[in-house]
Amino acid sequence: MSEDLVNVALGVLAVGIVASLGWFARTYLWKRGLRRKQAFFGLPANAETLLVVSRDAGGPELAVSHTDMFSLLELSALVKECGANAQVIAHDTVKEGFGERTEFCVGGPAANRRMAAHLHSLLPGVRVNSTPEPGPDRGAFQIGSERYRMEPGRAEHVVLARLTAGQGQEARPVFLFCGQRAITHQAATRYLARHHERLARKYGTNSFVLLLKVVNSQAYGPDVVELVADVTKAAQAPVPPVRTSHRAPKD
Repeated sequence: MSEDLVNVALGVLAVGIVASLGWFARTYLWKRGLRRKQAFFGLPANAETLLVVSRDAGGPELAVSHTDMFSLLELSALVKECGANAQVIAHDTVKEGFGERTEFCVGGPAANRRMAAHLHSLLPGVRVNSTPEPGPDRGAFQIGSERYRMEPGRAEHVVLARLTAGQGQEARPVFLFCGQRAITHQAATRYLARHHERLARKYGTNSFVLLLKVVNSQAYGPDVVELVADVTKAAQAPVPPVRTSHRAPKD
């Protein structure tokens, strides 16, 4: 074999080795990223998850508003990327606890009974003003000692939470998307889809509660979102009970 043929053969061999190493490296990085995503969402391959949503107009059939449908599409894509399976279910038909299956709960407590139960059990420091009466505090969030009012179409807030209720690393998480308007739910699910890698690096599989602000939704829709604060501590702290007096009134 001539020297030129030897050089060509060595070159082809070197290219093959480099290509193989590159393929193995990409495959390793992809699998590692997938494992981290599955751990963060609590969604191993073929796992079952619940997408809990409010009924549109309260009808007997599961009709979902178009805004919440966009939220479900964002979440369904994440579930599919993890190799898991999703079941869409109405808020008033879920009859199980949390921790057995990953759950994504979308909606405010006034329209979503499941969300109201989660806030009461898991986030006692969060209060939502659900009164239908008009006023500056309508739809406002009270988180700890801070109040966050809504300016419809200009500044609206949404709570994005990942919670495991202290059940250990094996418990499946509950993700909450609780906003002041329906468009904020879509904004929060999109925020999670875009930033889950950063959130996983920061929080791992621990619980967190973030307060987000949707800016100028009347012009930008759900796309412009700001992180207001990490409110985990305040949201999970129980609200001190109101002291009442049982003394008899003086004559």
